[in-house]
Amino acid sequence: MKKTVLYPGTFDPITKGHMDLVQRACRLFDTVVIAVAASPSKKPLFDLKERVTMVRDIFKNNPQVKVEGFSGLLAHFAKEQGALAVLRGIRAVSDFEFEFQLANMNRHLDPELESIFLTPSEKYSYISSSLVREVAALGGDITAFVDPAVQSALEDKFSR
Repeated sequence: MKKTVLYPGTFDPITKGHMDLVQRACRLFDTVVIAVAASPSKKPLFDLKERVTMVRDIFKNNPQVKVEGFSGLLAHFAKEQGALAVLRGIRAVSDFEFEFQLANMNRHLDPELESIFLTPSEKYSYISSSLVREVAALGGDITAFVDPAVQSALEDKFSR
């Protein structure tokens, strides 16, 4: 039986920290479904289609990775995708409380769905999408934090 993990997030934009977690999850699971959340309440810089396209382009050469946009309950989407677990990244202790609440809610909604927590590599532990957006908006160098295609997309957004 193939083991699938769902890695949800807004990915606005996807960073090298996210990419690091996906690569490491590929060593643990047969399939990694990157679930790009619509998240309209977060008012993302990139619309859902743009985010899904960016993530698909980054992982187009990795047959273990599948990228899907979604809205609605994560537990329901995980079941639709045949996922055994949800992957969440924890950068700092401050992330843990929120992630713990989400894990418990998902377990309530689907008792069969496990939550897996991974920490990013040290060199990516301080990177967040919101910080990357802010640095990019102010004209800073983000090459260390994102794929070149994402950097180009951010530069296009902020040059308008």
